[in-house]
Amino acid sequence: MMKNKSVHIIKCLLPFSWFYGLVVYIRNKFFDWGILKYEEFDIPVICIGNITVGGTGKTPHTEYLVRLLRQKYRVGVLSRGYKRKSKGFVLATPGSTSRELGDESFQIKQKFPDAIVAVDGNRRRGVRQMLALENPPEVILLDDAFQHRYVKPSYTIILSDFNRPVYEDALLPAGRLREPASAFTRANAIIITKCPDDMQPIDFRIISHNINTFPYQKLYFTRFTYKQLQPVFKDFAVEQALDSLKDKHILLVAGIASPKTILKKLSEYTDKVDTVIYPDHYNFRIRDIRYITKKFAEITFGDKIILVTEKDAARLVLNENMNEDVKKHIYCLPVEVGFLDKENDFKEKIYKHVGKDSRNRGIYKK
Repeated sequence: MMKNKSVHIIKCLLPFSWFYGLVVYIRNKFFDWGILKYEEFDIPVICIGNITVGGTGKTPHTEYLVRLLRQKYRVGVLSRGYKRKSKGFVLATPGSTSRELGDESFQIKQKFPDAIVAVDGNRRRGVRQMLALENPPEVILLDDAFQHRYVKPSYTIILSDFNRPVYEDALLPAGRLREPASAFTRANAIIITKCPDDMQPIDFRIISHNINTFPYQKLYFTRFTYKQLQPVFKDFAVEQALDSLKDKHILLVAGIASPKTILKKLSEYTDKVDTVIYPDHYNFRIRDIRYITKKFAEITFGDKIILVTEKDAARLVLNENMNEDVKKHIYCLPVEVGFLDKENDFKEKIYKHVGKDSRNRGIYKK
């Protein structure tokens, strides 16, 4: 009955999706025709984005690129700083908080202190400000900027969730697509993210057939790998091995778009998992902390733990309402990107692009 109701709702929303698609089409054409102006900069600018609403793993993939490029280049990362409390251009410093930067940019700065991390809703202004620094970046990563076409990237990577194929989805509001799947033509590389470890050859073939890349594009498949458990409040606990989750009772607290992947991972270690799920980028309030504390106290199993994502940890660490007895049980689960195949090919493409993209100084406007 519920399924039939959902199908009916989606059908009712389709006219709105058609109108939304028309607006997106016209906007993109205005950029293609030069009516809306973009700026192209003289250093490599790599865009990491998607065409769907919700998490496809942009932050872990941005971190992968930082980790890759910082070995040879001075790397800058620019995002809009979603749900931050600050305004305009903000350059991250060692003392910056997630309130100033947003949780994702804060997380990247914490992991890579030597990276030049900034936030600005106006990406053109943000890039200019970064290039005006005394020691400007040699390559800039634009996090979640595929729809922000006022900056023309020199290389574009689109991410697509394995669990939510774009070719089976619909435009907003009937589906989750920000743009039609035809927008993939603007990408240099397409990465299918959150793939299962045991992905079968038939899955590769089906996805490759449906994505149908052009000769100038590359298709890659990645998965998430999980690292040592890190204490959110470092004065109260020390890191633990991932295997320590075996037989623990876990209270998963997550304010992310899709907790499906992390829940699947936790099931490999224990079947005792309770969840407290919030919307993506959720700001925890006093009543939320009280509820989490209450839920944790209700777990009578002796060996128990509160597990959060890195993004949630960035917000929780600023919360002053957490009980100290609870703090010692709160850990985050760091995640990194692993390629299922062709990782060396991907690295080579990125290095080659950044190495050769050395245009004359200045800004090219269209």
